Amino acid sequence: MLTRPTSFPDLHRSFRFDIPGLYNMGRDVIDRWAATEPDRPALIVHREAGPPRFATYGYLASWSNRLANALKASGLAVGDRMGILLPQSPETVISHVAAYKMGAIAVPLAILFGTEALRYRLKDAGIKVLVTTVEAAERIEPLRSSLSDLELVITVDGTGPNAVDFKTFAGQGGREFEAIDSRPDDPALMIYTSGTTGAPKGALHGHQVLLGHLPGIQLSQELMPQPGDVMWTPSDWAWAGGLLNALMPALHYGVPVVAYRFEKFDPERALALMARHKVTNAFLPPTALKMMKADGVRIDRDALKLRAIGSAGERLGTEAFHWAREAFGIPVNEFYGQTECNAVIGSCAGLGVSKAGAIGKPIPGHSVVILGEDGEPVPAGVAGEIAIERPDPVMFLKYWNQPEATEAKFVGDYMTTGDRGVMDDEGYISFIGRDDDLITSAGYRIGPGEIEDCLIAHPAVRLAVVVGKPDPIRTEIVKAYVVPQDGVTVSDDLVNDIKSFVRSRLSAHEYPREIEFVEDIPMTTSGKVIRRAFREAATP
Repeated sequence: MLTRPTSFPDLHRSFRFDIPGLYNMGRDVIDRWAATEPDRPALIVHREAGPPRFATYGYLASWSNRLANALKASGLAVGDRMGILLPQSPETVISHVAAYKMGAIAVPLAILFGTEALRYRLKDAGIKVLVTTVEAAERIEPLRSSLSDLELVITVDGTGPNAVDFKTFAGQGGREFEAIDSRPDDPALMIYTSGTTGAPKGALHGHQVLLGHLPGIQLSQELMPQPGDVMWTPSDWAWAGGLLNALMPALHYGVPVVAYRFEKFDPERALALMARHKVTNAFLPPTALKMMKADGVRIDRDALKLRAIGSAGERLGTEAFHWAREAFGIPVNEFYGQTECNAVIGSCAGLGVSKAGAIGKPIPGHSVVILGEDGEPVPAGVAGEIAIERPDPVMFLKYWNQPEATEAKFVGDYMTTGDRGVMDDEGYISFIGRDDDLITSAGYRIGPGEIEDCLIAHPAVRLAVVVGKPDPIRTEIVKAYVVPQDGVTVSDDLVNDIKSFVRSRLSAHEYPREIEFVEDIPMTTSGKVIRRAFREAATP
């Protein structure tokens, strides 16, 4: 745990990871607290009607022990993969912790995945046991013949097709279970990349991945834990953002987590939920904040108890940063990482690290550089690829079943990200865009983020995404897909006005030469824009 340092530079000089020789993530986040404070609230389960339900550390420890015993008796062994296809709920935590304690590999899956997305992941990971809902089990049933590794399906809300009931199954196991003495780099968790640029890959992590996250999350949450802290995120716990940017760090620190995820993010309901449960710490992806801004929601600061907002997953941008600081009365601490290596760059306004348009500075304990085309670090002010030096406890072990992709992820001792950025003289890093998102137009290399940030500042624009469209003269032109605000009439005059708006604020080579109005912008379950779909649409 970080104690309050005198300054961010002092923290960088003094901080070192102290990774124990033996470390089990399940024992850490639940059993450690249950041994001394079994009645301490771990989860606050939100219900639309009626008071919330509380799940204590003692309750989660007992049921995870029961589940681990029952799974072990059913044949699940060390290294076997267990799929967890659930919404935010106590059963999700119980399933994760049981897997960790028995040495299995937890594979979180988003409840909103369609059948093909599920088939791919279940088959690729070789899932042996799946914990899910009755509705999801019904969707998976037609896939069972193609999933030769899947032996057991457990449903949490009744008995699904060819499935066993969660409480009945776990109830067969004893209340006591001794977690295995895992090493920090023993496999514990496999999270599939979001697939914004290609087929998803299973990023395998060791137990130490949680320890690697802690400095970045503590800083972005203004040195959580503080007395009375309560955490919530709308992000699915199946995504690294929901699981490792919010849930697991909060449980590690003994901070209760509100469990509830809207099927579709609703700004008004999200604010009401945070007010009702006196949420002090939130992880809100940029998309959520931009939707709040676009909807023009009224934010009642007196009703909210927020003291820290962390945001990551997409570029927040200057416009949304300034809006959020004005609306909430506190700055948003933007941070950065990938499924493979997360929370390595970040902000902490309380320590003076906060800058609009930047994703922060390298987090203590992580060595982050900008690499040039020769694979060597470049000086401040020069754009290149964001990279993280190994070894690092937050870094993935490998891609599942893809040794070539694992090898290609590294240049020497640096894990590359495929993201372009630039570091300034103060150490702040600004995100330019993914290598495959960059637009080459008339010799210019253009990042879409700044243009999208400018577009949403236009009063007629609700959301926007920018891609390159092939062009025989310029190589590519900038094309914008725009969701207009409600009540806005689309016309040629509006198109010209938006073009002029961007041109006057950015430059003549960055304004969108084509604008297409759309009803919606598809995103992954983690809230990232699926740019691939727009690039394909823009290609004749």
